[in-house]
Amino acid sequence: MQTIARGITFADLMFLSKPRIIATAVFQSPEGVALVDPGPTTCVDTLKAELAAQGIAIADIRSVLLTHIHLDHAGVTGTLCLENPKIKVYVHERGAPHMADPTKLLASAKQLYGDDMDRLWGDFLAVPQDNVHVLRGGERVSLGDRELEVAYIPGHASHHVGFLDRSSGVAFVGDTAGVRIGGELFAMPPTPPPDIDIVTWKASIGQIERWQAQTLFLTHFGPHENPATHLTSLVEHLDGMASLARSIMERDVTDEERVDLFGVEFGRYVRRYMPDAAAALYDQAAPFSQCWLGLRRYWKKQGIGAP
Repeated sequence: MQTIARGITFADLMFLSKPRIIATAVFQSPEGVALVDPGPTTCVDTLKAELAAQGIAIADIRSVLLTHIHLDHAGVTGTLCLENPKIKVYVHERGAPHMADPTKLLASAKQLYGDDMDRLWGDFLAVPQDNVHVLRGGERVSLGDRELEVAYIPGHASHHVGFLDRSSGVAFVGDTAGVRIGGELFAMPPTPPPDIDIVTWKASIGQIERWQAQTLFLTHFGPHENPATHLTSLVEHLDGMASLARSIMERDVTDEERVDLFGVEFGRYVRRYMPDAAAALYDQAAPFSQCWLGLRRYWKKQGIGAP
C-alpha cells in the first residue's frame, strides 16, 4: 500500500501480474474501511493480501464507492458483498440496475472480450438490491470523519461519477480523467464503446477543474498532482484521438482496414511521447483496439463514415 493522504492509501492490484494497471483507493477511519473501485475478481487475492498487510479484513469494509461499473473497476463488488453483506455500494443511478442484475452488462462485455472474459475479469456476481445506494450527483457520502462530494461526470461512461475529499484535496475520478502511467505527462482518454461522447466528456473535465483539487486519483493509475496540467494534456489527447479516428472514418477503406489503420497510427502517436515499454502499459490499461471501437461508434452517431 502507498499513502495518498492522511487515512487514504492505495493498492496496486497487479492486474495480470503487471504493475501500474489498476489501483484501488482505501479510506480508513475508526468507523471502518471504504474502497474506491475495488477492481475485477481476478485481482481479489491481491486485494485481500494488500488489505491484510494493513490489518484490514473484508469484514472491516463498510462501503464500496464505484466511479462506474466497467468490469475493471467494479467486477469484484458482488464477491465482496457475498463475504460481507453489510457493505454499502454507492453507484450512479444508470449503473445501479446492472450491479443488481449484471446480465446485460456481461452480454455487452462479452462482445468486446469474447473468450477472454474469464481470464481477464473472472466472476461478476450480482450485488443484493439492499446493498445498492443510488447516486445522481450532488450528494455527499459520509465516510467516518470525512465527507466526499459526488459529481456526475459522464463522457467515458454514462454512469460515471467522481468523488472529492476536500479535507485532503484528492479527487477520485475513475476514467473520466484518463489513463496516466508513470512519469510521462501523457493523459490518455480511454474510449471503449458504447458511451463515448466527446462533448459531454469535455464538460465533465470542466467539472473536475472547478473542484480545484490538489491531486487526481486515477484507477489507471494512482495519484497525480498538478491537476490543471494533467487535464490540459487529457483534452489535448482527447482531441487528438477523436481527430485521428474521424480522419480514418472519412477514408475510402473497409472497416477492417480502418481498425488496422487506427492501431498503426495511434500506436505511432503514443510513441511520440514515451518508449515502447510504457506504451505497452497504456495499451494494457486501455486497449487501443477498443479505443477505436468507441470512437468509431461516436463518429457514426455524428453521421461520419459509412453507415
